[in-house]
Amino acid sequence: MKNKAKPNGSATLNYNGKSLELPVFSGEIGPDVIDIRKLYAETGMFTYDPGFTSTASCESQITYIDGDKGTLLYRGYPIDQLADHSNFIEVCYLLMKGNLPSKDELETFDWTIRRHSMLHDQFDQFFRGFRRDAHPMAIMVGTVGALSAFYHDSTDVNDPAARTIASHRMIAKMPTIAARAFKYAVGQPFISPRNDMDYAANFLRMCFAVPAEDYESNAVLAKAMDKIFILHADHEQNASTSTVRLAGSSGANPFACIAAGIASLWGPAHGGANEAALNMLNEIGSVDKIPEYVRKAKDKSDPFRLMGFGHRVYKNYDPRAKVMRDTCHEVLDVLGVRNDPTLQVAMELERIALEDPYFVEKKLYPNIDFYSGITLKAMGFPTEMFTVLFALARTVGWIAQWSEMIEDPTQKIGRPRQLFTGATPRDYLDLSKR
Repeated sequence: MKNKAKPNGSATLNYNGKSLELPVFSGEIGPDVIDIRKLYAETGMFTYDPGFTSTASCESQITYIDGDKGTLLYRGYPIDQLADHSNFIEVCYLLMKGNLPSKDELETFDWTIRRHSMLHDQFDQFFRGFRRDAHPMAIMVGTVGALSAFYHDSTDVNDPAARTIASHRMIAKMPTIAARAFKYAVGQPFISPRNDMDYAANFLRMCFAVPAEDYESNAVLAKAMDKIFILHADHEQNASTSTVRLAGSSGANPFACIAAGIASLWGPAHGGANEAALNMLNEIGSVDKIPEYVRKAKDKSDPFRLMGFGHRVYKNYDPRAKVMRDTCHEVLDVLGVRNDPTLQVAMELERIALEDPYFVEKKLYPNIDFYSGITLKAMGFPTEMFTVLFALARTVGWIAQWSEMIEDPTQKIGRPRQLFTGATPRDYLDLSKR
């Protein structure tokens, strides 16, 4: 990675009679940043930024978000254009390489991913070590971390060739692992991947095919799955991506870093949001109860919150939600499931959120979690699988971010500081004197 930050003057910090000039840098787009790397050396002070929400932890060229404008770019390309015109494998190449591939480059990359999708035969024994009622994300954390025990020939982070092979393996094998987690939970035999099917269609087949009958691929559902993967492929320096970068900064192998990202994604405030949104719809239960819950949502003294509406980053309409909304309705139409009570609740809530002045004024638009949860339920996935699918899609983003960090000459092992408010030095007291 070549450093592209541009000097743009300086900021002056005055404190306790001292003055310090701090460099200011500009990216290609987005806010300028104040370089505080020498702050401690020059002043003996740290900055205080819980959650690092005002801190740029790295320089990146992968994904850009403008929450106020509702913009999401992968390597400069708007997310809606990629979702409408590209496919997930091409987006994987784009995120990893920085540019869209030529026809030959795409064919070669696609061929490579297809032929890495099988798992070592002994790997299936890992699944049988879990209880049948284990959460699929628990299985994902354990099995993805175990990949390093089977593919240790590609764990040398200092070898570019090994990093490339590990990246290909994870993108290719993640659908196979995710589908096995699903099949294990429902007590059905594992279905092996096929090299003659595209990425999304192959994944759906591994999830829903059974040996007792032929499986027919549905083009609308496969396209919807592909779009879901594209929309979730990367999202800048969020909690799980930062976790992957932080783990990777220590030199940990790539499989362990991605497992760490999956563990972070499992949190309900992050990857579990679409599951939470569907659980909320189930709690409401029927259309006639919606007014009651809308009143609760508007009441500041009531702890109830509408899940799947608004977004921490996007203060405008989530650009991914616009794509997901159309995809959601296409899936509902082709499956003919609009009479499902939960989906009826969702559609009525969507109408209210887009028309009610309270929601419009506060920009509480339906977000991607709202629409993806409805879509995945209609396709036959249980809520426990939603975050697994998120992890599957986000793997390529994690890999691209991890690779960028490894190749960044300025990267150091992560070491956040703290504002200590605990006990000051004190002497140990013998047990008899306490």
